[in-house]
Amino acid sequence: VIAKKIPAEVGVGSIIFEILLWVLGIIPGVIFLFKKISAQKHFDQLQQKIQRNASQIDNYLEQRVMVLQNCARLLDKAVDLDKSTFENLAKYRSKNDSDVARNEIGNTVDALSRNINIAVENYPELAAHKEIEEAMHQNLYLQREVTAARELYNDTINEWNKDIFEWPTKKIVAAKNKYTTRIPFIASKEIKEKAKDIFF
Repeated sequence: VIAKKIPAEVGVGSIIFEILLWVLGIIPGVIFLFKKISAQKHFDQLQQKIQRNASQIDNYLEQRVMVLQNCARLLDKAVDLDKSTFENLAKYRSKNDSDVARNEIGNTVDALSRNINIAVENYPELAAHKEIEEAMHQNLYLQREVTAARELYNDTINEWNKDIFEWPTKKIVAAKNKYTTRIPFIASKEIKEKAKDIFF
C-alpha cells in the first residue's frame, strides 16, 4: 500500500478530446457535459460515504480508548501501571480527520491495548477480576468492530482511488477539482513483523 497521495492529472490529450466533442457537434458536447455532472455527483456522494465510514471508525476508536482507560484505572489500583499509558490514552481521545492521523491513532490504540493485555498476563489474579475481564471482552469486541469498519472504509477508499483515474469523464472531473488518492488503513510495521512470528 502506498502511503502517499497521488493527484489526478490530465494532459493536453484530454483537452483536445473535449474540444473535439464540441467541434463534432453540440450533441456529443452536451452528452459529455451531462456525464461530467454525473461524475461530479458520484464523487460528492463518495466523499460523503468516506466521511461516514471514517466517522464510524473514530467512534469505535473513541469507545475503545474509554474502555482501555477504565481498564487501565482498574489495573492501576492493583499494579504500578506505566504512567505513559494514561497519557497516551488521553492524547488519543481527541479526533483528527486526516487519513494519516487516523492510521497513527489506530496503531497507537492497538499498542496500548497490547500493553494492558501484558499487564493482565503478568498478574494472573487480575484476570479473574470481574470488571477487568468485562473490560477486556469489550475491548476485544470493539477491536473486531474497528477491523470491520476499517475494511468498509478501505473498500470506499479503493473505489475513490480507482475512480479518479477512470478516463475520460471521471479523470477530467477529478483533475479539475484537484482530487488526489486517499490513504487507506495500513497495518503498522510492528504488526507486520509480528505476523511473521511462529506462534506454535
